[in-house]
Amino acid sequence: MLDESKPLFQAVAEQIEDGILDGTYAEDDPVPSTNQLAAFLRINPATAGKGLGLLVDAEVLIKRRGIGMFVAPGAREALRQRRKFAFQDQYIAPLLREAAQLGITPEELAGMITKEVAR
Repeated sequence: MLDESKPLFQAVAEQIEDGILDGTYAEDDPVPSTNQLAAFLRINPATAGKGLGLLVDAEVLIKRRGIGMFVAPGAREALRQRRKFAFQDQYIAPLLREAAQLGITPEELAGMITKEVAR
């Protein structure tokens, strides 16, 4: 399912990225074509193409002329690293700022996290 809070082309790119991260698409595997994605997701082929283009520009996918698009070597690890940094910026940094404002020590915060993980 596409994330409707983002532009469709970004959601398409993230869906392919998710498939790479979860192993649906291994390195050097083909990914669905623009027309296949458009038909499956019921979106305009130009939108699907723009999403795939983002991944080509980011060197996550490589084009093989006349054959299709394939997962680039090292794409999974590169995506994992990029998303780890994004996770830190989007979730960890704000969490630490809020914890500091509330006077929560790093040890208390670690305890809270450990408690949540055990649930």
